[in-house]
Amino acid sequence: MSKRSVIPNAASAATAVPPREAPGERRTLAGWVYLLPSVAIFAIFVIYPFGRTIVTSLFATTPAGGLTQFIGIDNFVTLLTDPLYTQAIVNTLVYVLLTVPATIVIALLLAVLTAQDLPGMGVFRTIFSATMGISVAAAAVFWNLLFNANSGVLNRIIEFFGGEGVGWLIDQNVALLSVSIISIWMNIGMAYLILLGAIKSIDDSYYESVEIVGGGFWYRLRRVTVPLISPSLFFVLTITVIGAFQSFGLIDMLTQGGPNNATVLLIYRLYRDAFVNFRIGSASAQGVILFAVIFVISYIQTKLTEDKVTYQ
Repeated sequence: MSKRSVIPNAASAATAVPPREAPGERRTLAGWVYLLPSVAIFAIFVIYPFGRTIVTSLFATTPAGGLTQFIGIDNFVTLLTDPLYTQAIVNTLVYVLLTVPATIVIALLLAVLTAQDLPGMGVFRTIFSATMGISVAAAAVFWNLLFNANSGVLNRIIEFFGGEGVGWLIDQNVALLSVSIISIWMNIGMAYLILLGAIKSIDDSYYESVEIVGGGFWYRLRRVTVPLISPSLFFVLTITVIGAFQSFGLIDMLTQGGPNNATVLLIYRLYRDAFVNFRIGSASAQGVILFAVIFVISYIQTKLTEDKVTYQ
């Protein structure tokens, strides 16, 4: 019996169905297509500027920002040995310590006091959150009317009762405190709304249990409210710390870093070197240092508080 050679059918081969693409691969490809615009925007406006800043910080630059000569870490060494920059670091840390705890504590107390659905409580909620809609420029004008050393309302009140007027924004001993008070007033609105929403989401059964055991206001606050809103508290703490390190508008409009550099913060020193003195290399080095400081503080803050956060 002779063997016949099998010749494949050309027509059937041409109409053969190609292997189908796995559903998982299609979903992965579709995911990347949807993500591509966001990734591109993030790369263009975040990753590239950050990388460019790091590179520029290692070079001497022209006033227009052109790179002229590689100098390594000389910009960083010059900054860290500059007493005025050291003062800016100290001013910033003091400013953060003055504004962050006070903002969170006041916002938390206001949120606790107005969380009850009592008649007229909506008016107070509106008042306490109103600072969210006020621009930095408007706030600076308003507070300048209060803090003006010659014709300010506060000094007029002090002098009416026989006291001596205070140079709120021109005395280097109180200028940073005055700006901190304004910053606290402006930031309370957002912190208050976030914490109020968190408190309103707590189930009433927790508070009913406290009433059964006879717990008072402070017991409820320590044992129920704070633990259950700890994720929101942690979020508010994080954004408030970062916002304090990046505070610029109030300083620029009220004190311009004075008097005697008493209110120069890190971000204002960066701005002045970049856009007033045109020392782009030094300003880039300051940006890198500011990023490192915020990163380290945020990391430490996360490690210290993550075990205290209660997720329901």
